[in-house]
This record gives sequence, structure tokens and C-alpha cells, in this order.
Amino acid sequence: MTGAWVSLFSGGKDSSWALYQALEQDLPVERLVTVHPPDDSYMYHVPATELASLAAESIGIPLVDVHPSSFGADDVTDAGAQGDREIEPLETALTELDESLESGIAGLTVGAVESDFQNSRVGAMADRLGADVFAPLWQRDPCELGEAMLDAGFEITIIRVAAGGLDESWLGRSLDVEALNALADLNERYGVHLLGEGGEFETLVTDGPHMERPLRLEYESEWDGTRGKLRIEDAWLG
Repeated sequence: MTGAWVSLFSGGKDSSWALYQALEQDLPVERLVTVHPPDDSYMYHVPATELASLAAESIGIPLVDVHPSSFGADDVTDAGAQGDREIEPLETALTELDESLESGIAGLTVGAVESDFQNSRVGAMADRLGADVFAPLWQRDPCELGEAMLDAGFEITIIRVAAGGLDESWLGRSLDVEALNALADLNERYGVHLLGEGGEFETLVTDGPHMERPLRLEYESEWDGTRGKLRIEDAWLG
């Protein structure tokens, strides 16, 4: 299929890896699209999405921001219906982008690993758009994926944690080989997913082979005793 590819991009490790793999396979990625959830989300990476624009600048691909004012959760009673509601602003943005790009949208990259909740909805949306889906992380072994990211030169910072066994010391920690080994232990003890697929932790890619300049951060940790996040006070390209 001819046309442009669009990468669903949060700045986190999974969407960044999907983008990197697409570029490695010479898919013509012409836009990154970032959804900035107004609140907690079933579908999207939430923390620090405002840094996606800096990452996009380093990557050198134009970014399209999607800012839903609300997902309309007040009248939704189950997670499935909420997921369907959350996909709507993204689909609207992609429909507009499909019309504005000279050759239209040929495909989408997505960083889903095991979440059928996310993957099925993105797949159905792609069908409605007449686009292909490139999901290089889907059903891959999480340990192998993590090691592949590190071997490729990804620098990954943990920016939010919300799971048993993940204490305040994990905030701002690099997801390196030592961290992967520690997560494997926590997986045995608490069931923590090695890549945080269940929302146990969220990440930001600060450097990688697809980026011209690294992201630099100044931050403070916010910890409530069971979960926490980094409050980014400043960010720039090195």
C-alpha cells in the first residue's frame, strides 16, 4: 500500500520502539501523533506526554498533538465502552490527517505488547481508515524486548510507578540491565510485568539511535506512599 505512515507516539519506550523498528524497515513515517489524555486513561500513556514534542524535534518527524477536552467518562459504565470512547478523538485526528496528506495514510505503528484492549481498538480503527498496522512488539517476550531496546542504545527513564515492589527509588531510575533483572525478581514475587504493560510503571525514552540529540530533564519526585511520578520542572535537548 502506498502512502504515508503515522506513528502513534507517547515518548515512552514501547511507542518509541515501534517507531524505531518502522524506520529500520524503511517505512515512510511522515507524522508522529500524540494523544494528551485529560485524565487517567484506559487507552493511552498518560505522564509527560508534553515532552513528546521535544522527542519529535530530536527525531526529526513532525508531531500532531491531540488534546481531547474530555473522554466523557461520566456516562460510561464499563471499561470496554470507555475504551471505545477514548479512541474517538484519535480517529478524528487521523481522518483529518489522512485527508491532508498528499498520499493519505497507508499505515499506523503501535507499541502494544500484550494489551488486546488497546491493540484490538487500534486495529479496528485502522480498518475503518483503510490503513495497515505495524505492531513489532505484539506478543513478543518482554525480557527479549527489553534487552533488544538496550542493545539498540535506547536510554529509558522510569517516570511513574504504581505497583507492589516498586518504591520511590524507582522514580527517575534508568531501565538498564540491572533494572530488568530486578523487575524479573519482582515479576516472580508480585507479578510485575517486565515492561510495565499493566500500568505498573511508565517510561520516557531520553535517547536512542533514532534521535539526533538526547532529552535532558530536571525533575522532582512525587510519592504518596504507594505510587508516584516525576514532576518534570524543565526539559531540553542536549
